[in-house]
Amino acid sequence: MTPPEDPEEPEGRPDYRVYRSRRGLFARRRGGDDRDDLSRLRGDGPQPSTAGERPKRGKDRGGTLGKRRRKPLSGGRIVGWILLAALAWIVLSVLVFLVSAQIQQGKVSDANQYLGGAGYPLTSPNNVLVLGSDVRPASSLEPGAQKTGNGRSDSIMLMRVGGGANSRLSIARDTIVDIPGAGRQKINAAYAIGGTALAVRTIEQYTHVDINHVVIVSFDDFPNLIDAMGGITYQGGCVVSRINGGFKNGGYTLRLPAGKTHIDGKQALALARTRKNACNHREDDLTRARRQQKIVSAMKRRLLSPMAFVRLPLISWNVPKALRSDMSGPTLLGLFGALAFAGTPHTEILGTLSGQVPDSLRQARVRRFLAG
Repeated sequence: MTPPEDPEEPEGRPDYRVYRSRRGLFARRRGGDDRDDLSRLRGDGPQPSTAGERPKRGKDRGGTLGKRRRKPLSGGRIVGWILLAALAWIVLSVLVFLVSAQIQQGKVSDANQYLGGAGYPLTSPNNVLVLGSDVRPASSLEPGAQKTGNGRSDSIMLMRVGGGANSRLSIARDTIVDIPGAGRQKINAAYAIGGTALAVRTIEQYTHVDINHVVIVSFDDFPNLIDAMGGITYQGGCVVSRINGGFKNGGYTLRLPAGKTHIDGKQALALARTRKNACNHREDDLTRARRQQKIVSAMKRRLLSPMAFVRLPLISWNVPKALRSDMSGPTLLGLFGALAFAGTPHTEILGTLSGQVPDSLRQARVRRFLAG
């Protein structure tokens, strides 16, 4: 029952009642307060927002602008993103290289008992034997090509690299030496007779150089490596050669003009194997060794070019396949790092046209090699 109005009370005083509202369900869960609800109704407290809803731009009740400021796209930020992307590309390439090297490492293990004895190639001098086999893949159509076994070592080179050392010694494949257990023969027969182990023993006995590691160049995978690089630029004289009879007989015909020429993998392999050049009949096996050094130098220049960086993961996968080694992935990576920083040295050629090398010449070449 409503009490009667007091006639003495002044007129104009508002008649009001106080109501208490029940807290909402979500307010209870988030621990809200009735005073917060009242403040929101008045417009002077925090307003509710939907999760994930972006604030609307424009003037709010207080008259302020609710704009989100974004940092301007500066040149420094662009350079930072580019450097980050380049670093990620290099890391990916290194991982691809390590995986590929681990797969190939077990394929060169027969000479492990004769190898070792040096530190990490990036910081310590290492003597590395590089052999190129003339064995062909089973799909080869070249008549007389050897498709099984090791094959003869088509190229033989010693590299001394790491810790400031940087020298090369190329041994002519027809050099006559004493092969342990096989008598006096051409040095390239050692690999065909006893594989990597006998080749290492023969060359150590002949040169008196302790070999720390070995790299086998696979002629089957070598063209794929050159193509992964996008080819190489070779500079030299005119070359016309017919490998194993040329195209007409199932082999390969190579024609290169004098000067600079960009060549692909098959051309590079044929050039490395060329012994008889129709453009210059005076060339011999020593000329062939010098030409192989030019190919190695051209590959190195290509690897240091911007185009190689774009193709880096593809190159990283093909390098261990074309250059099989006893070295693990990290050690092989250290070797290539040492080669990249070492520059391109002069290559000494050990050999004669007759295959008989005087001891004085052999000793002089080896001394220069070890001093490099």
